[in-house]
Amino acid sequence: MLYLIMKYLLTAGMVILISELAKRSDRLGALVASLPLVTLLTLIWLYVEGQPAQKISNHAYYTFWYVIPTLPMFLLFPLLQARLGFVLALLASVLLTLVCFLLFALLLKRFGILLL
Repeated sequence: MLYLIMKYLLTAGMVILISELAKRSDRLGALVASLPLVTLLTLIWLYVEGQPAQKISNHAYYTFWYVIPTLPMFLLFPLLQARLGFVLALLASVLLTLVCFLLFALLLKRFGILLL
């Protein structure tokens, strides 16, 4: 139980650290947020918890493919926020990401990469 609590605290602490950095510096917060820290932590947790090497490798592999269709959101959100406000821009960005992901998954399926 203590292990699980420590796992949650460390993972949540990273999110808090990034948000606090972003308050002080847009660039530094974005830089740290763009690092694959959550993925690295996930890989570490999978390893520490004794998951098979193939499962850990698959996680890294699929993370790569899932990140690509999320990238347009980071360009669209600032443009939409200026026009629509935070909440509507966030909703539109999420919808865009879902559409991009579905289209990307269909494209990759043609090349034998199954995301869905």
